[in-house]
Amino acid sequence: MTGGFVWTDARVRDALDLPSELTREGVAFTEISTDTRTLTRGALFVALEGERFDGHLFLEEAAARGARGMVVSKFRVPGGDVGSVTEAGEGPVRYRVEDTLTALGQLARHRRRTLGRAVVGITGSSGKTSVKELISAALGHSRRVHATRANRNNRVGVPLTLLEAEEETDLWVVELGTSEPGEIGLLTRIAEPDAGVVTTVSEAHLTGLGSLEGVLQEKLDLVRGTASDGPVVVGDRPEILPRRARELREEVHVCGLTDRADPELRGELLEADGEGRYAVRWGGGVWRPAMPGRHGVENFVLALSTARCLGIDDLEGAARAAEQVPPGPLRGEVERLGRLTLLLDCYNANPQSVRAAVDLLLDLPAAGGKVVVLGSMLELGDRASSLHREVLGEVVRRPLDLVVAVGDFAVAAEALATETHSPGSERIAQVLSVPGAGDAYERLRPHLSGSETVLLKASRGVALETLVARFRADFGTSTAAGRRQEA
Repeated sequence: MTGGFVWTDARVRDALDLPSELTREGVAFTEISTDTRTLTRGALFVALEGERFDGHLFLEEAAARGARGMVVSKFRVPGGDVGSVTEAGEGPVRYRVEDTLTALGQLARHRRRTLGRAVVGITGSSGKTSVKELISAALGHSRRVHATRANRNNRVGVPLTLLEAEEETDLWVVELGTSEPGEIGLLTRIAEPDAGVVTTVSEAHLTGLGSLEGVLQEKLDLVRGTASDGPVVVGDRPEILPRRARELREEVHVCGLTDRADPELRGELLEADGEGRYAVRWGGGVWRPAMPGRHGVENFVLALSTARCLGIDDLEGAARAAEQVPPGPLRGEVERLGRLTLLLDCYNANPQSVRAAVDLLLDLPAAGGKVVVLGSMLELGDRASSLHREVLGEVVRRPLDLVVAVGDFAVAAEALATETHSPGSERIAQVLSVPGAGDAYERLRPHLSGSETVLLKASRGVALETLVARFRADFGTSTAAGRRQEA
């Protein structure tokens, strides 16, 4: 921590609602840590528990590394000393709570309230991380911004983002993710956003959220949880999002590329360049964001609309800063391998994002054929089979040369093959079905001449990116276009 904020024993007890009469004078902590591997001397260690880990198993290690305090579950550690001692010669202070994950959120909320920095919360079924990067760049042109690193957007990542933010920053840009009902509401109660941004809603995380209506209700919890006097910005697609958001609060700013967007926040899509990067007319200027595709422009417009609604004066400077933000790793990266082009969009997948990725592929110029390798869309619950079949049915009727259907898409391809032909059902693309990602390249390779443009699209768990090394080995050294290496 920097500046004047110090985690004292009294402050920790206040955050965790523990008896103040037990306060130990002179005890203070250098940081709050959940990982003994990076814990520094003088830290407060929070022993988190999960399905595959339990921080209580590392209390001795935390003490040995110099932890001055520990937040533990009273059900896991009923009593006794940890064993090692701190620099002061006393055992680490133990704060017993019912749930250590809840306690982490309480600590983060206490710091957020104490420092009083403005918080911008971002959620949505697709585009959260990209919009977070674009907003951070746009706002960072004139203000000091701290943003969620990578996609640390869950019940651990959001508190850590607030705890790690430097005091000197003006704005905290926090990404909020969800996989089950109530998670966005819980995260908004921790982050207490002054401004809220909902990118879009679609069928995603249906295993936990059940239906599109469940997804919508979950995302709208950010609208409900944003400060009553703060701006709420939502995308214009699908139509149900701005309509339902405005049922919750009158002042909702809608942005995008359709007539549903507010006139002052509406962009006009212009021509694409050879990398699929569209120009857009917005706010009196014409911009060409580095993020490719129509969805890249929509994300860009969301970021600039947020900057405008937050009262940023230099919108031209904000736009120029956001214009330079490249696509994130595996989120629309274009990689050239000799004459062959790879479009890497396999960080996540849901029906909406698959359609957007195929649109981008079709926007790219190509000397040879256009190929899609489609891996399973995960976490779709009971609708997984029908949604894979629906999406594949749409994809094979696009002007593509070849579709490699992997996993659940392979099962969908078998189902589609049994359908009787009807008007409008004729296929354009050839389909190859393979059970898993490991088999996809072997089946695909004989169909490649080396001049194709190939889209890899799947949920992260399918690991389609493992095929990239095979492409590189066969088609030569890569040259990047719109690529960013992970730090």
